[in-house]
Amino acid sequence: MKTETKKCIDCENEFEIDSGDLLLYEKVGLKIPEQCFFCRLKQYSAFWPFGKFRKGTSDLSGESIITILPNSPRYPIYKSHEWWSDAWDPMSFGQDYDSSRPFFEQLKELQEKVPRPHQVGKDNKNCDWCDDVWYSKNCYLTRSIFKCEDLSYGYRVIECKDSFDVANSFNLQNCYDCFACHNSFGINYSENCKDCIDSYFLFDCRNCQNCFMSWNLRNKQYCIRNQQYTKDDYEKELKNIGLNSNKKIETLKSEFESILKEDAIHRENFNLKTTNSVGNYLTNCDKCINVFSYEDSQNCRNQLRGLGNKDCIDGMGIFGAVENSGNNSCVLYSYNVKHSSWSLGRYSEYLDICDEVEYCFGCVGLKKKKYCILNKEYSKEEYESLKNKIISDMEKRGEYGKFLPYSMGICDYNLSTAIVYFPEVKKEFILSKGGYWSEEDLSSQDGISSLELPDSILDTGADVSSQALICPETKYRFNISPAEYEFHKRKGFALPRIHFDLRMLKKARKTAVLKGYPYKCFYCKKEMMAYYPPEWGYKKIACEECYKQNIA
Repeated sequence: MKTETKKCIDCENEFEIDSGDLLLYEKVGLKIPEQCFFCRLKQYSAFWPFGKFRKGTSDLSGESIITILPNSPRYPIYKSHEWWSDAWDPMSFGQDYDSSRPFFEQLKELQEKVPRPHQVGKDNKNCDWCDDVWYSKNCYLTRSIFKCEDLSYGYRVIECKDSFDVANSFNLQNCYDCFACHNSFGINYSENCKDCIDSYFLFDCRNCQNCFMSWNLRNKQYCIRNQQYTKDDYEKELKNIGLNSNKKIETLKSEFESILKEDAIHRENFNLKTTNSVGNYLTNCDKCINVFSYEDSQNCRNQLRGLGNKDCIDGMGIFGAVENSGNNSCVLYSYNVKHSSWSLGRYSEYLDICDEVEYCFGCVGLKKKKYCILNKEYSKEEYESLKNKIISDMEKRGEYGKFLPYSMGICDYNLSTAIVYFPEVKKEFILSKGGYWSEEDLSSQDGISSLELPDSILDTGADVSSQALICPETKYRFNISPAEYEFHKRKGFALPRIHFDLRMLKKARKTAVLKGYPYKCFYCKKEMMAYYPPEWGYKKIACEECYKQNIA
């Protein structure tokens, strides 16, 4: 197999481009990248905000908005319904191409004139305190969700309902504090579980009901610490556990972490119904190589977070039947789109927040347009001629084939999705690349430390929702919402003590492992690569075959 070894222009580490990459680069029409996989993702991250929710006003109407976009953005911000309306015309910002100047410089000028919607998503109801939210209802302080209802504090969640503190999970109802759980009802403080009901502190359990502090169970009921109980004895034990106490919850969380390290059997990866693939958290995927947190996709490479795609390479946040595309950040429902961000289109390059466009190059904010360059419309012949001229000029300057530069990033880098996957990135590096870094102090002293809350929820009343709290770790201010209090009261659970964003980050970072580490199978001692950093301390990791024989 043909393989090329290159040196990354950013981190200077060597990386390989294998024959499968080369074939897909050729099919999509991409140049071979000069950055390694990780540095490509770092740059894509600059276009995916993870800012703190804040109040502001629309630059069009003055109407109140709630957004995660920067306090002092380089571009106007309109309320989403205004952005989608006919109240403004993105073509009015069109500009002529100047061959004497770098193309990225001109595209950045256009980007800074064109407004952006205050919130990403569509067809939502009562989801003002959300972002990247789609077809959802009554959700609060959530990000990257699809078809959810009555969900608070969620991150990358699909079809979940009546739940709080859920990350990377699908099809949950009445659940709390769950990570990577699927198709379950009433499970709490749990991780990597499927088809479970009314349980607590479960890891890697399947089709279990009424279980507590257990791991690797299949088709069980009334188990505590992997020991079988009768129904009556289980219920008696559960009453004495004391989930209403924060101190008790913290003790149980420590026990759970110890179980993950010492007792639980871990699969070498979390792939399900996946064939001929290399990566982690893949579901229903085939021929996906170096791909992570991906579902229902085929023949994709070098990707992070996506759903329903085919023949895509080099991307992050690619969603919904994207095909034959590459070098993109947050592109959806597209065909042959390259070097673009937050756009939907066909046969186009260098787009930013464009919707349903065709044959466009270097455009921002266009909707249902064709044959446009820098937001100016041309005839087909004029478009092809000018596009070829621009590409020729870009190639001479070393621009063409590269992703949008850090200087076009839509948020401060330390308030982007990079904090999930690359928290080690330094301010000096981002500034040297022309990017942005927030120096804003987001801490607050206007409230009491959340550690001063009564230990037991039984000793609190509904008025706790009016108390401003300060997170002991982030120093951010937060509140217990009325719906959150009622949920915890009904469940009998202690109230949280740390800020909701940090709670989500701690969960999501378990999916941020983007390379395998060498291990020997706990059972057969075969050498393998598994997605657990050594510092996690997991002692029992099994290859796929042994896991199936002994656990599944």
